[in-house]
Amino acid sequence: MVGHRGAPGYMPEHTQGSYEEAIRLGADFVEPDVVATKDGHLVTRHDPVLTDSTDILAHPEFASRKRTVKFASFEVTDFFVADFTLAELKTLRCKQVMPGRDHSRDGQYPILTLEEMIDIVQAGAKEAGRTVGIYPEIKFPTFHRQAGLPIEDHLLDVLKKAGYTGVSSPVFIQSFEQGNLQYLKTKTDIRLMQLLDGSGTDPETGAVQFKPPSDRPYDWVLSGRAGTYADLLTPEGLDEVAKYATVVAPWKRHLLAFKKGADGTSQPVRRQDIVDNAHASGLKVHIWTMRNDAPHLDPYYNGDAIAEYLDFFRMGVDGVFTDFADTGVKAREAFLKERAR
Repeated sequence: MVGHRGAPGYMPEHTQGSYEEAIRLGADFVEPDVVATKDGHLVTRHDPVLTDSTDILAHPEFASRKRTVKFASFEVTDFFVADFTLAELKTLRCKQVMPGRDHSRDGQYPILTLEEMIDIVQAGAKEAGRTVGIYPEIKFPTFHRQAGLPIEDHLLDVLKKAGYTGVSSPVFIQSFEQGNLQYLKTKTDIRLMQLLDGSGTDPETGAVQFKPPSDRPYDWVLSGRAGTYADLLTPEGLDEVAKYATVVAPWKRHLLAFKKGADGTSQPVRRQDIVDNAHASGLKVHIWTMRNDAPHLDPYYNGDAIAEYLDFFRMGVDGVFTDFADTGVKAREAFLKERAR
């Protein structure tokens, strides 16, 4: 059970409160997304930009920092973490990014360095009397490398200093790109995980759709490699992933999507073959992201979030990323009881 960005169902993501809450709710791992500052520090933000998750707009002293960055198929206009020093970022405060969630703690928490995040998790694990791992994601690795702020080796240094050194350490490193994971495979025995995205599903068929920038790894775009993330979910693609990673983590709709039935109701479309083929390739399967909120939970479940977990557990997935770790833990308990009958 991975606390996705901590426990953002209840707290502003990637804050001390969010990480501590994830541990309290029973998460086995806590996920920090990792980006780099102008002066080379690693901080925990889901994106390399600041508007959605902080009070940057309330800081007129930074107004001139807003700029547009052009990627291969899109552009982003925002305040980029890479344009700020750690000291400057520490003057900002975090906020809840989901409109329908509790915003009462907005403005209470500062941005954290990765080292601070690890300290929080290790202290929380000690207090809880159990092992709690970390699951860092390298965000926008090509962007950071082009900005002269490569993350990979710095991340390994931080992890080593914190005691995470090999395959037995309670840590996974994840990325949506492929080349940086292949590089890390040559540098560390820490377990690696390949994320696989998608841009939506066809409401008539349930088929996953692929549109830029969520169609393929960004390093594929720059290298001219054709295809989509779906190519890494074929038997051949999964064998390719298994050469450098121990876990494949598809967006959950690759495995279980929904289409409109003849009566107009939502009907499931399951891809059991993907789970089976991944396991045959020696990979574990972790999915993302489980959320209780009505906008994210398909009407098929009639508001029963645990039922969604059970569907995936019955398919044989090995791990889940969740915004609500307590719901995930309850669902796992229900599944284990079901399996023991």
